[in-house]
Amino acid sequence: MISNPVAHFPIEKIRADFPILDQEVNGRPLVYFDNAASTQKPRQVIEAIDQYYSTINSNVHRGVHHLSQKATDAFEASRETVRAHLNAAHSYEVLFTKGTTDSINLVASSLSQGLIRAGDEILVSHLEHHSNIVPWQMLCERTGAQLKVIPMNDKGELLMEDYRQLLNERTRLVAVNHISNALGTINPIAEMTRLAHEAGAWILVDGAQAVPHMKVDVQSLDVDFYCFSGHKLFGPTGIGVLYGKEAILEEMPPYQGGGEMIAEVTFAKTTYASLPHKFEAGTPHIEGGIVLGSAIDYVNDIGLEAIGAYEQELLQYGTQLLKERFPELRILGEAEQKTSVISFLLGDIHPYDTGVILDKLGVAVRTGHHCTQPIMQHFGIPGTIRASFAFYNTKAEIDRLADALEKAQAMLS
Repeated sequence: MISNPVAHFPIEKIRADFPILDQEVNGRPLVYFDNAASTQKPRQVIEAIDQYYSTINSNVHRGVHHLSQKATDAFEASRETVRAHLNAAHSYEVLFTKGTTDSINLVASSLSQGLIRAGDEILVSHLEHHSNIVPWQMLCERTGAQLKVIPMNDKGELLMEDYRQLLNERTRLVAVNHISNALGTINPIAEMTRLAHEAGAWILVDGAQAVPHMKVDVQSLDVDFYCFSGHKLFGPTGIGVLYGKEAILEEMPPYQGGGEMIAEVTFAKTTYASLPHKFEAGTPHIEGGIVLGSAIDYVNDIGLEAIGAYEQELLQYGTQLLKERFPELRILGEAEQKTSVISFLLGDIHPYDTGVILDKLGVAVRTGHHCTQPIMQHFGIPGTIRASFAFYNTKAEIDRLADALEKAQAMLS
């Protein structure tokens, strides 16, 4: 047990695992602060991809030959790794998808087939990524259900009393993120789940920004659905996870039709496969599913407690440094519970212009609305500069960010 996770954090060893960090951009060492959009991959993940294609590449679940059985075993072993990581009750409650967006669309599409009807209400929060807004709007258009919005304050925190008042006997589903990708706010998911269930509603949690930073226990949280993307968890793109409680998944009709999701097909009638295959039509992203397990193993070897403590130290250091060096800098999102994201504006300078200059100086940040236009509308701004940290980042890199901002300010003011 690590008594002081930050003091013992093996940052140099960790950075050596990420070959992409050891390069120059425009003649300067790369500083990668766009982790909320996508994380970099350690050698262990890259080697696992090579190992899959070099040794066991084959389709899964259907073949009796050696390679197919090896691929199937590895694919299902990864599903068990995800189950253990989330502390789901059963591995068949873990569905492999293309990512968080695909997971949310799966639930929305399936629920629209008779499980949500005209007059029902769906609650989303003002903090949501577009991928946790638009599918529910589309569902409402198809079914006649109504979309309601949980408001937020200027610190980027949800107004919990308003949430309580919005919940009623018509509320069928609450869809909320665990952590805001734009502001870093950590939402009180356990409390929100308890209140949703008291109202008789299901809750879906977008965990894309949470799983890289904290331990998630779906049974302790008691959520009905939880989803995330592999590429934000140091794994491959094109793979994601949807956790769903067994009873609800059994009630839901399939999302797509095709191979793998069937038990028996005749021209008169088709019967569907059992979980999880009912929701996994066609050949899955086999390499992605297997290698996602390798990414989870890598993170767990470091330890999420140590990762969270180290990233909080980066967040505190960066927040204090930017405030001290740039009195005119405005941070958007200063929730009491927050993870390693600093979203800000530098005076009246447009975020895009700042981002271009920072790139010339080797610093990668994200600029724009971050697929959260309602948040930007709340603050009356077009977008922000977002620096998002991972456990391979350092305080020295945050110093580089501040120096680059100083140069950008001098050029653009």
